Amino acid sequence: MKISAAKASILAIAVTLGAAALGVPAIGQNRDQDAPESLLPEGFGDPVEQTPTPTPQPVPGQPTPLLPPTTGAPLPAPDEEEEEEQSEEEAAAAAQALAEALRKAELPASSRRSTARVGVVGPDGQGIEADAYGRTRGAFLSALMRRIDAPIASRWLSIALRRALMSRTDTPSGVNGADFAAERAWLLLRMGEAKPAQAIVQAVDTDRYTPKLFQVAMQAALAKGDPAALCPLADPASEVSEEPSWLLAKAMCAGLTSDPGTAGQFIDQARRQRLATGIDLLLAEKVTGAGANGRRAVTIEWDDVDQLTAWRYGLATATNVAIPAALFETVGRHVQAWRAQAPMLDAAARVPVAAAAAVMGVLSNIAYVDLVAAAEQSEDVTPEESALASDLRDAYVGSAEDRMTALRALWNGVETPEARHARSILTARAAARIPASETYSADASALIAAMLSAGLDIQAMDWAEFVASDSDGWAMLAVADPDAEGQVGYGDFDNYADNDPRKGALLLAGLTGLGRFDFDDAGRASAALQAGLGAQNSWTREIMAAAERGEQGTVLVLAAVGMQTRDWRGVSPLALFHIVSALRRVGLEGEARMIAAEAIARG
Repeated sequence: MKISAAKASILAIAVTLGAAALGVPAIGQNRDQDAPESLLPEGFGDPVEQTPTPTPQPVPGQPTPLLPPTTGAPLPAPDEEEEEEQSEEEAAAAAQALAEALRKAELPASSRRSTARVGVVGPDGQGIEADAYGRTRGAFLSALMRRIDAPIASRWLSIALRRALMSRTDTPSGVNGADFAAERAWLLLRMGEAKPAQAIVQAVDTDRYTPKLFQVAMQAALAKGDPAALCPLADPASEVSEEPSWLLAKAMCAGLTSDPGTAGQFIDQARRQRLATGIDLLLAEKVTGAGANGRRAVTIEWDDVDQLTAWRYGLATATNVAIPAALFETVGRHVQAWRAQAPMLDAAARVPVAAAAAVMGVLSNIAYVDLVAAAEQSEDVTPEESALASDLRDAYVGSAEDRMTALRALWNGVETPEARHARSILTARAAARIPASETYSADASALIAAMLSAGLDIQAMDWAEFVASDSDGWAMLAVADPDAEGQVGYGDFDNYADNDPRKGALLLAGLTGLGRFDFDDAGRASAALQAGLGAQNSWTREIMAAAERGEQGTVLVLAAVGMQTRDWRGVSPLALFHIVSALRRVGLEGEARMIAAEAIARG
């Protein structure tokens, strides 16, 4: 529907919704329970008119190519007389220059990647469009990304933001492409996304790296427990950085490439110059001994260590050295998500942190289920982890009543709201296998919350006729329905809000942002619940303007700014309203619906 000018003048809310009333394609899940999770609107990835690719910006301090892009041309023969007059130093320099020329000659200039567009996922692979940041200045976006206190409250917004940060997008104006890639990767790391962060830094050619990108690349390799990823970077990074970690990286890479002599020299140099001491040096030494000809046996003890750092986490994980549980209390939750993804760790060691990773959006329902199943086969599985796997298996087999009993046990077997939401994610597809009927109407809200945690909106809608009108299940379906027509009546909304005014305000924000609530009624309800949906501030103006310009990437970054809180108790109805409205206006209605439903499930 369209908003008339007369009605728009009635409420301050209506000003922010002028463009939100435009129709957006609905999306839904395939009814196949094993279909991949997807919240992409219909037509996502269809060709669109793109703005011209910006001219690549020069990277300060980087050498220009030594050879023209004619890689098949022979090198000129050296002059024999000049060769005889060269000193040893000149000869070494010439040899180095020749080696550099040959290295560059291996890759045609046409194959080198421009930093004008950086990323690993295109629109056809569930990425966002290349011009997703539009006219927004790079310095502004970089500052926003750097200041986001991640992880953020919403699992679904985190998933959407990860897609945006991984997408092949044009570098915004006024910022170096490699530096902007560094900001994207650094935010991904703080979100718990180690693998995507490393993918972004590796999407830039090494000879285009800036000091900032070298620094973040080191962090990404450590977060992933992958010191070998530092090997192509160690030499060029040492030319622009005096960080001792790069000397130790050279030592580790020499050891990993079966050159223990060189590795030992670097380690001894670091020890003599006291560039690293204690456990930091010992962990590097342990990595050097992991090569085929490693000679140094190193024992790691944590007795005097009171702080876990990225260096200690990354090298201990790479060498499968157990880290005391108490040290994880000294770091943010994102490190637990790194650990949940570490492939070199036994599944049994990863299951205890998988719940946190799932709630953050790092692990999907399928990945979480697979991890629990793998842990059951481990020799190190604990009784608790074995019981979890057994209960999960019971949720998939037997009669509907037996499966429902297992689901209730899984949901009620934890104490905190975050742990309960993790169990919802774990059981999403098992919940979708329960037949919609009056028999299980008392469990409908829990079943719907589980299904929507994995985006199974069509399956959840099967319960529409069995939910009470004042229940969370009804509220979640009101915002999650992919085929909604018309608007929710004030009486139905008021009936729900009377039970829980806080969730009522969040439902109001979701419905109004999705255009599913009359604007006159929205003003009346906002005043009654003191939701403040008509308020404005600098953040609301920025996200409204970005949505007006159709900038998906800018909207998602600003949405994350509005979700900087550990859990949903810190998310205001005003923030939720603008996030949902802005996402819908830039064509991300699926994400908007799931975030609105998540607010009810977790708010």
